[in-house]
Amino acid sequence: MSAPHDHLALRTVFVNAHPTARQLRKARLVVTEGPDRGRDLPLLRTRAVGGRSPLNDLPLSDAAVSATHFEIEAVEQGYILRDLGSTNGTTVRGLRIREIFLQPDLAFQVGNTTLTFQPSADFIDIPLSSQRRFGPLLGASVPMREAFALLEKIAPTDLNVLIEGETGTGKERTAEAIHQHSRRKDKPFVVLDCSSIPRDLVESTVFGHEKGAFTGAIAQHRGAFEQADGGTLFLDEIGELDLALQPRLLRALENREIKRVGADRTLRVNVRILAATHRDLRKMVAEGTFREDLYFRLSVMQVRIPPLRERPEDIPLLAAHLLANLRDADPRQTPLRLDADALHHLQTYPWPGNVRELKNALERAASLSDGDTLHRHDLHLGVLAPSTPRHAPPPPTPHAPLLPYKDARQRLLDDFERDYLTRLIHDHDGNVSQAARAAGLTRYHLRELLKKHGLRPTAS
Repeated sequence: MSAPHDHLALRTVFVNAHPTARQLRKARLVVTEGPDRGRDLPLLRTRAVGGRSPLNDLPLSDAAVSATHFEIEAVEQGYILRDLGSTNGTTVRGLRIREIFLQPDLAFQVGNTTLTFQPSADFIDIPLSSQRRFGPLLGASVPMREAFALLEKIAPTDLNVLIEGETGTGKERTAEAIHQHSRRKDKPFVVLDCSSIPRDLVESTVFGHEKGAFTGAIAQHRGAFEQADGGTLFLDEIGELDLALQPRLLRALENREIKRVGADRTLRVNVRILAATHRDLRKMVAEGTFREDLYFRLSVMQVRIPPLRERPEDIPLLAAHLLANLRDADPRQTPLRLDADALHHLQTYPWPGNVRELKNALERAASLSDGDTLHRHDLHLGVLAPSTPRHAPPPPTPHAPLLPYKDARQRLLDDFERDYLTRLIHDHDGNVSQAARAAGLTRYHLRELLKKHGLRPTAS
């Protein structure tokens, strides 16, 4: 896929070598044939999704179009059209494509619909923050400064926010930062991990229960909403929330009142909701596994935290901060530094586990190193090749810190996922379609998993 040379889509404005603004070339998509002929979408953000779902930026009524069919993304070299694993495909001049750079007035087909890309000569400004941090979040790169600028605007409000990003990008840290910069900062900040609540305790955990409400309810319990009253409730991994509980959550958000399990009266609550997910909620809505009205209620504002591979220039800053934290946590720890080769290795590694994986890698290297300088061989990064035999993980060293439960579980899940995908692609000679059928996944889902772990198939 080659990029056009004269159709830059994103550019950065620098003042005294510091980025001060990002500019996006104006463009629009126009439906020129099909049931929605005449409809258009101005491209005012770096990403836009089209498909049959009403949650898309460009919803289409064409029955031959998939729920989330295609994506348009602006990068420095131009606008990219990307098929999202649709059933009937996306075609350009009769050829089915996976992704392609768009050129002026290029037409493409999805289902029975034809769309035309129409760029402009004008640019619009995307604000960048002047700061290198926002609460516990760190980053001097353009993608992070863009996120900081948005966070600085929405934090002081009471708007519900949906935080999107891959596993390990710092979604909980982002929620903490929003709370710290809000009018509720002196009130409770309550975290509810929707992926770790036992199914039979979900309702009680969220809304509370009265004494005797069920077997084992030996005392009254205040649920997450009551605990967060006056403050902020962070619903982590909201995509894992049981479908049966979603109507009650929606009512609580709309009416600002809850009822404990076994209670006969409602309680008023004043809670700001922040939610996070690594899943594609729009796709889940189309599949019927997440309620559309709840999605709209949660995503009044949306913030995307970029993966680490999109901001490698932040790695020296993050690494220095994480190594300093290790020194602060253990005063006996010798101050550590990375040599040039180790730092280069960190900046070129794809980081499927993002900042969490970087933190774990540095902790491991610090525990096993012999001196005050970390070298490339201390880092132990990389994906096992299919022919590499699996070995049991080494026992923890006396100096290795025990990870929090959530981080330890995520590390195991990431390791399993990476090894499984590596073997899956190897067994099917890099053919994504065959591998997806064998694994019981859609091609789009499998491609997203491969992208997450930095794995590249050799065929489609």
